[in-house]
Amino acid sequence: MTLSTSVNVPTLSLKVGDVATVVADAVVIATSTDNKFSIVSDGLTKSASTKIHAALVALGAKGTKDETIRIPSNGLTKAPVIVAIGLGSIKDGIDTELLRSAAGNAARALAGTKRIVFAVPAKCAPAAGAVLEGAALGAYSFRDHRHSTLSKLKTPTTAITLLTKDAKLADYKVALERARILADNIYFARDVINTSPLQMPPEELVTRGKVLLEDSSVKITVLDEKELKAQGYGGITGVGQGSSRPPRLLRMEYTPDDAKKHVVLIGKGITFDTGGISLKPPAGMHAMKGDMSGAAAVIATMRAIADLELPIAVTGYAACAENMPGGNAQRPGDIVSTYGGRTVEVLNTDAEGRLVMCDVLVRAGEDNPDVIIDISTLTGACVVALGHRTAGVMGDDVVREAIKSAADRAGEHFWPLPMPEELRAPLDSVHADIANIGIREGGTLSAAWFLKEFVPENTPWAHLDIAGPAFHELAPYGYTHKGGVGFGVRTMLTFIEDVAAGDVNV
Repeated sequence: MTLSTSVNVPTLSLKVGDVATVVADAVVIATSTDNKFSIVSDGLTKSASTKIHAALVALGAKGTKDETIRIPSNGLTKAPVIVAIGLGSIKDGIDTELLRSAAGNAARALAGTKRIVFAVPAKCAPAAGAVLEGAALGAYSFRDHRHSTLSKLKTPTTAITLLTKDAKLADYKVALERARILADNIYFARDVINTSPLQMPPEELVTRGKVLLEDSSVKITVLDEKELKAQGYGGITGVGQGSSRPPRLLRMEYTPDDAKKHVVLIGKGITFDTGGISLKPPAGMHAMKGDMSGAAAVIATMRAIADLELPIAVTGYAACAENMPGGNAQRPGDIVSTYGGRTVEVLNTDAEGRLVMCDVLVRAGEDNPDVIIDISTLTGACVVALGHRTAGVMGDDVVREAIKSAADRAGEHFWPLPMPEELRAPLDSVHADIANIGIREGGTLSAAWFLKEFVPENTPWAHLDIAGPAFHELAPYGYTHKGGVGFGVRTMLTFIEDVAAGDVNV
C-alpha cells in the first residue's frame, strides 16, 4: 500500500495589479453588509465589481461574517472561479483576525484548487500577513495515513497570492515572511499531533523535533530514560514507566549574541494518554494523541524564533512520555521524588501532565531565565470552564496580562483565570511534600497551584492550559481543521517578540 504524505505550505507571494490580469485557478474577493451589501476588494475594475455584485445578489448573498459563496467568473477574471467571503460590517475597520479567519474559510472552501489569488482589502502589513497566514493554514491537509489512490485525495493548494494596490511591496515583505514561517511551523505541529500514536512514541516526537531544527541555530540536547532516571527526573520517569516506549526530554537552546533577555518555554509531550491505572473512559480516548500539543507548539515556536532571528535567548523543553497502564505502571499511592528532590504523592495517575512538567520547571531554574512559560493540555476542567476554542492563562499578573495581549493580537483566544489561595491547601499530602491532585472543584486552578510550587523563586511565570482548543473535534471553521491545531505557537511567538522589543517588563 502506498501512503500519501502531508502537504507542504503553499508558496506565498504578493502582487500589484488588476484581478483580470492574474493567472490563477480561483480568485477570492471580500464582501460586507455595509450599504445593504457591498464588495470591498482590491484589484477589481468598476465594471467587474458591478457584474459580480449583481451575480452575488441574485444568489442571496448578504456579506455576513463567515459567508462563503462560489460563482463562475464568466470571463471577468482569468480564473474560472470567484469566491466571495463575507466580513460583516466593517464601518469601524477590519480586524486582522477577521481577515485571517475569512481567508482560512476561503482556502478550505477551495480545497483541491492549486493557485488562489486573494483580492481582499489589506491596507497595512499586519493585515497582509493575516490574510496570507489564514489562507496558508486554511489550505492545510493531513494525509500521512491515507492510501494515495483509494482515498481520492484533493490536489493540495500550491500557491497563494495576495493582490495589493500598494506599490511599496517592500513594506509587506517582513509580514509575508513571518506568515510563511508561522504556517510552516504550525504545519509541523499539526502533523505530529495528527499522526497516529502508534507511529508517535516519545522517541519519534523528539526525532521529528530534531529534524525540524537540524539546520537552524538551535542547539539540541536529548535525555533518554537512563539519563532521566540517573539525573532524578522522577516525574517524567514515573509517568513513562508503564509504557514499553520510554520517555524522553528534548532541550532546545537559541542563544543569539545580541540577546538581552532569556525566556524558557516548557511543553507537555504526552504522546498518548490512557490515564494510566486511573484509566480514562474509552469514549474519546482516541483524541489523547493530542496530549502532546504543548510540546509540539514549543518545538514549532523554537524553529520560528530561530528563522526570524529574534534578538532574545530562548530555551525550550519538550517533556515527552506515554502514559500507559502496563505491568510496571505508576500506581495511585506511589510517592515519587522529582527533579530537585521534592516528593509527590500520586493520587491519580491521570494527573500525569503536571508530573512531567514539574521536573522541568525546577530544571528551568538552572537556566536563570527572566520568565518561564509552560503550555499544556493539562485539565479537562479547563474545557468545561472555557469551552473548545478558548485556553486559560494563569500565573503572575504581568506575564498573564502580557500573554493575553499577545494572544489577542495573534488571533488566539486566551482567558485569564485566577489562582485562589484556598485551592493550595487541598494539595497537601499526609506522606509526601505535595499531592498531584487537590479537590475536584476548580481543577484547572488547582493544577496551576501544583505547578507554581515548582516554579523557581522570584521568576515571573505563566501557565497556559490549552486543553480546549489544542485538538479540534467539532466542525471546521476559519483556518481551523479537525484534529491538531498547533494552538499556542502564534501567541508564544508574539509574546517573545514583545519581550525582545522591551514591551514586557520582566
